[in-house]
Amino acid sequence: MNVVVCGKVIPASTVIIEIDSSSKRMQRKGVPHELDPAAASAVEEGLRLTEKHGGAVVLVTMGTSDATIGIRNALAMGVTSAVHILDDAVAGSDTLGTAKLLAAAIKKLEYDLVICATESSDSYSGIVHGQIAQLLGLPALTFAKEVAVEGGKITIKRQSETGFDLVESSLPALVACSSGINEPRYPQLKGIMAAKKKEIKVYTAADLGLSPDQVGEKGAREKVLSIGRPPKRQAGKAVVDEGEGGKQIADFLAEIKVI
Repeated sequence: MNVVVCGKVIPASTVIIEIDSSSKRMQRKGVPHELDPAAASAVEEGLRLTEKHGGAVVLVTMGTSDATIGIRNALAMGVTSAVHILDDAVAGSDTLGTAKLLAAAIKKLEYDLVICATESSDSYSGIVHGQIAQLLGLPALTFAKEVAVEGGKITIKRQSETGFDLVESSLPALVACSSGINEPRYPQLKGIMAAKKKEIKVYTAADLGLSPDQVGEKGAREKVLSIGRPPKRQAGKAVVDEGEGGKQIADFLAEIKVI
């Protein structure tokens, strides 16, 4: 089976995230990058499925030239090849613009299954995978904690408040993995060396048939109006127990209508 994994490359966990005051966007240039841990889990799930059923895994990502390090990490894990959407014109894309770009790149590939993380670890929008599924016309199996493929069908366990829901679909389909679905493998030296020879296709928005008014800042329907620091947390109310501490706490909870 052919699996496409949408994986984001984000500023490394050691980086203190900063927002550019003029663009109101996260500063991504000039800082170390890594494959998003959530994306690494999606890659791992794809690799496990192809190791069991045969086939190939292709990584599709969008980002600046700094994303190459994360792409190489996925290739070192065992991904067959990668697609990198690299174009200054896509900077400032909102979730829909991002989904349009990723979906257009996926359409150029042969696939039975698309795997995404439920959300990225830097922006946490959690809606891109649903938009990709809509654009590709695929059923979306979301919040997967376990994935199994058998006889042209895919089944996931979706975690719920009371246990697990079993969700089944025919292929092709899109799966969004929840955190903790697996433990991603660590690239070995053999994989790291092999990654240097694997193909990374680079596309611009124009290559994907998307005009500047469909993606990037011009095409964004979501706008950040302002940025600022959250207000300082108010000091809590201290209760000194001199025999009536319990009553004071109960009175306070009643006052704020908790009880």
